[in-house]
Amino acid sequence: MRLGVTMFATDLAMPVQELAKAAEERGLDSLYLPEHTHIPVSRRTPYPGAADGELPEEYKRTLDPLVALSFAAAATTRLRLGTGILLAAQRDPIVTAKAIASLDLLSGGRVVVGVGFGWNVEEIENHAVPYGRRREIARHHVMAMQALWRDEVASFEGVEPTWSWPKPVNLPPVHVGGAAGPKLFAHVAEYADGWMPIGGRGIKAALPALREACEKAGRPMARVIPFATLATREKLDYFAELGIEEAVATLPSGPADEVLPVLDRYAALLP
Repeated sequence: MRLGVTMFATDLAMPVQELAKAAEERGLDSLYLPEHTHIPVSRRTPYPGAADGELPEEYKRTLDPLVALSFAAAATTRLRLGTGILLAAQRDPIVTAKAIASLDLLSGGRVVVGVGFGWNVEEIENHAVPYGRRREIARHHVMAMQALWRDEVASFEGVEPTWSWPKPVNLPPVHVGGAAGPKLFAHVAEYADGWMPIGGRGIKAALPALREACEKAGRPMARVIPFATLATREKLDYFAELGIEEAVATLPSGPADEVLPVLDRYAALLP
């Protein structure tokens, strides 16, 4: 079982380069950073993670994940560098593909791309993306980025045949985050390498449907990476029994004196 961590990197939290170095020193496998480009103050969309809809402060203050991960890359040699998650519909795919390829090249092939569709209606609409089309647009953007990473002359809908270098050291694996369901699993089966369920509840019941979607698409079973889980020995053992080889544990978005003790607890779970 490989264990990574995720934290809302903000201007008030433990510096990313220090967190990355501490995680690598403790034998952890990866660091994933989330993305919110901005949070409109209207709060028209309630925060889904709390009964009262109150938005945690860190959502307003997130660093750009690719810029932050470049600092993590420079401070480490082994740690895998992930977005968890990148809001693909809100990003220009040509610019983002180049940024990710550059990060992968400079880090020696350590980038993992976790993508998602977003929940904040007004944030998404501020990017001129209709909320109801965000999945379709995210799919197009991810597949466009994959073509730019993979092909010497890349071509995709809306862009004429084009050159784009650097190429990544390895084609970055793409994992799709979100709740289990036919739409989500169709995306995973079509263009992704894995599924990143939040927390980990309900994974066992969802595995047959994910396997069926992958088989229907003529692809091998996708990897499953429980994301932002509160890791315990019992939970990791349970994941291992399901054939899961990697999990990502959540860290508080705070200063080092809050983060490091949690990081130590997670490191103690490693073999």
